[in-house]
Amino acid sequence: MTEKFKVLTQFIKDMSSETPDVETHLFVKNEISKYQLDIDIVSKPLKNKMIEINTTLKFTDKKQNEKKSNFEIVYTSIVKINEEVENKKELEKIILCDVQNEIFPNLKKTFLNLLHDSGYQEVKLEKKIDFEKIYNEKFN
Repeated sequence: MTEKFKVLTQFIKDMSSETPDVETHLFVKNEISKYQLDIDIVSKPLKNKMIEINTTLKFTDKKQNEKKSNFEIVYTSIVKINEEVENKKELEKIILCDVQNEIFPNLKKTFLNLLHDSGYQEVKLEKKIDFEKIYNEKFN
């Protein structure tokens, strides 16, 4: 079987860390273990069976605390799809699972560097994200 896709390039499209003041930083240091990671994946067709895939990670406090920090990264992958891939369902799986499994180690490392360089060295993203499981739950 041949590869169904090839990641041509991947890069940080946008990255943000916002902590408004010292008091917020000190408050967040105690609360950051309660922050949640959200993932959003958006794709856009390009020419010649290429697709731009933007994977956004947001690490936020879901509670209505006045003091909070926001962390976000938009990580872009340009992917070439094999000519034999015609089925829309197969293409969805490539975008939402296969590409994510390939790029996520780099994305995770970059995102953790953002958090650590923002003063939150204790943050770890230890829970493995099972893109296959998420895809199956959403589409089956």
